[in-house]
Amino acid sequence: MKDWPYPLWIAHRGAGKLAPENTLAAFRLGASHGYRAFECDVKLSADGVPFLLHDAELERTSSGAGAASKLSWSELSRLDAGGWHGRGFAGEPLPSLEGIAAYCIRNGFALNIEIKPAPGDEVQTGRAVAAEALRLWADEPVQPLLSSFQPEALKAARDAAPSLPRALLIDTLRDGWFDEAQMLGCVAVVTNFRIMDASVIAKLHAATMRAVVYTVNDAIEARRLVALGIDGIITDAVDRFSPTASGVCA
Repeated sequence: MKDWPYPLWIAHRGAGKLAPENTLAAFRLGASHGYRAFECDVKLSADGVPFLLHDAELERTSSGAGAASKLSWSELSRLDAGGWHGRGFAGEPLPSLEGIAAYCIRNGFALNIEIKPAPGDEVQTGRAVAAEALRLWADEPVQPLLSSFQPEALKAARDAAPSLPRALLIDTLRDGWFDEAQMLGCVAVVTNFRIMDASVIAKLHAATMRAVVYTVNDAIEARRLVALGIDGIITDAVDRFSPTASGVCA
């Protein structure tokens, strides 16, 4: 990917912590602060529908209980995914990937989809999410970026939709991370911001890959990374960092 079509600033799970994560309300709030690129987590319902949720279990961010992967989309779609965050968000539903795609495409927003499989469902989830993304963005000039911490999920995504761009997510510079990213045909590597430095950026750029970091909420760190030539910054601080400014505002 010689041309990088994604903005520098990417809103984490919609609008980070200002709204219930991974909901349409969060995307709308992030957009109200000027963000034009978003990150979200996608997994599969029991009947194979890709939908947005970070955790394997439902308790933290919805009115449901137990493993999300055990419920059908019909059951999941009736849960309250907003009330836990505040009364003003009560009744906000879990969105499907199809619903979020419609919102992003209609508004010209870019999307980083983190493939977040339930344990043991890496291949099935990678394949299904990639196939759905390929269908939903079939006629769009900017495709979603598919990322995952799970190499098996990225490999399945590559096999199902080789034309979609992929990124390897890593929390540490473990042995073999660079070779793995190349083997998977990744256009980017997304790291914990603490491990991203000039040498990692140079290594990725030399291999025509891009360098992206999560989750940067501190202005000093953001300035350091911008000065190093980072390609993407995922942040919760959508109310403090201006995505339209040339520098870092906080």
